[in-house]
Amino acid sequence: MTPARRAALIAQWQREEQAPFTGWDYAHLAGRMVEDELPWSYVERAGVLLERARSALDLGTGGGERLLELQRHWPARLVVTEDYPPNIRLAGERLGRLGVDVVCAPAEDHTPLPFVDAAFDAVLNRHSAFNAAEVARVLAPGGVFLTQQVHGRWAEDLLAYFGWTPPFPNATPAQYVPRLSAAGLAVTDVRESRGALTFRDVAAVVYYLKTVPWEAPDFRVATHLDGLLRLQARLDGGRPLSFAGWKYLLEAHKAQ
Repeated sequence: MTPARRAALIAQWQREEQAPFTGWDYAHLAGRMVEDELPWSYVERAGVLLERARSALDLGTGGGERLLELQRHWPARLVVTEDYPPNIRLAGERLGRLGVDVVCAPAEDHTPLPFVDAAFDAVLNRHSAFNAAEVARVLAPGGVFLTQQVHGRWAEDLLAYFGWTPPFPNATPAQYVPRLSAAGLAVTDVRESRGALTFRDVAAVVYYLKTVPWEAPDFRVATHLDGLLRLQARLDGGRPLSFAGWKYLLEAHKAQ
């Protein structure tokens, strides 16, 4: 690689590092970051469950991006949680004006939810942590919980380029199915997909890594240049930037 090309690439990567990111909107990477299509549709199933519900809770809604896709299915009462301040503001702007209650509450494995028992007919969760016992508690009899999760070993082969390892490698169905069962829920659907996450250019990797600080701690172009250059060499050598894009879906029901 010539010095001029190296300098141009670094400048491009630094621009990506500074590009704005809000909510969970990766429109900036349209066509440059591609995930294999999942063998299920979370949005389709969530829409069915919302239509059957009188009240529903969306845990870790982000900026409300996915929930807005489901607006025509919303029940009479809809509540969302979020704990990242920029996303709380964004969700409030997008959802609050539509009558949705936006509650600041952390999404963690062992944190109580600030809701009364049996408050919701459906609880949704897309790519956010959850407390299985609390989900069961806030579900009404006959209620249903639907979650799509990023596998704990997601993109582990990409992280290895920078010396990182997945922060939650045990976040798999093998961990959460027993927790849901122990909480008294009947797990009725478990699906896994071992697809690929593909980047068309290294600049797209830069943008992605800055949005996931729990996976890429203290990531900066200046301090992680070696890994970025290795990825560029891989791409220049004709090898695609495809990594582990694993996800899973769980559905669980509470007895009547």
